[in-house]
Amino acid sequence: MTQPTPPAAAAESISFVIPVCNEEDSLDELHAAISEVVQENGYDAEMIFIDDGSTDASWQKVQGLAARDPRVQGLRFRTNFGKAAGLAAGFDAARGTFIITMDGDLQDDPKEIPRFLQRLHEGFDVVSGWKQVRHDPWHKVLPSRVFNWMVGALTGVRIHDHNCGFKAYRREVFDEVKLYGELHRFVPVLAAAKGWRVSEIAVEHHARKYGHSKYGVRRLVKGFLDLATVYFLTGYSQRPLHLMGTTGILSTLLGLAGLVWLSISWVFTRLNDLPDDDMHLHTRAIFYFCIMAFLVGTQLMIAGLLAELLTATSRREVQPYSIAERTEASTDV
Repeated sequence: MTQPTPPAAAAESISFVIPVCNEEDSLDELHAAISEVVQENGYDAEMIFIDDGSTDASWQKVQGLAARDPRVQGLRFRTNFGKAAGLAAGFDAARGTFIITMDGDLQDDPKEIPRFLQRLHEGFDVVSGWKQVRHDPWHKVLPSRVFNWMVGALTGVRIHDHNCGFKAYRREVFDEVKLYGELHRFVPVLAAAKGWRVSEIAVEHHARKYGHSKYGVRRLVKGFLDLATVYFLTGYSQRPLHLMGTTGILSTLLGLAGLVWLSISWVFTRLNDLPDDDMHLHTRAIFYFCIMAFLVGTQLMIAGLLAELLTATSRREVQPYSIAERTEASTDV
């Protein structure tokens, strides 16, 4: 009796999410490179290009790719909403088992894709790329290394390159991790806070071939502010009073203790019948510092209580983007 042939292993289902902003020169080449890797490995793939308010012919390029390749889907924003919004729109549209994010400037090498998937199959949920050898000027590399060290020290998620846009995820991660603002670089941190397993692999980094970098000094300032936001979200989003209340209690107690000590000293100086030794509180700077510490501490505790109230009562889902146009599904293979 002939034994039944075992079913073939299911093909990998992958969604490539690629935010684009003025990258018209690189899109054809990037699409060809991804297609080559997909074909060589037999992946079931879709490519989602999100045009984040480009002012060049990027959207026309995406439309052309979608007309020729049914695996390509294009989304065009009405204006520039930022990379986090672009990724969020791509994640909402993605249908694959795994999601791989890449930049559209050809600095990420699609040949690394099988290595990302291998790490996911090892049991990890988020795999971040690490540009171990970077082809960027020193004034971008040095601040980035300082920033990555600070992120690891504050959050406990110690990967080498949080800023790398080349990452791979299980689709389920984004059922719990939502992006807004500029939090895209902190997805591994946000995912780890939910209990997802995070890893990294060293990837090849190519020098920019077309155009110019979209990031400048302002990115560093925003990055540090976003780090403070992530530290709060991952540690205190469900208990904001623990952060503000603890600081508020310490400040209030310090100010109150100072005021009590000054008040006792003021009384004693008036009991010694020596007018020249009388303490005049309004002439002492510490008196005003104690008042300020007491008031600031009280305000922090009130703010913590209000934050707790907001956390408990307001949980709205707001999309951080607006889509103006989508590509039509192609009938050509």
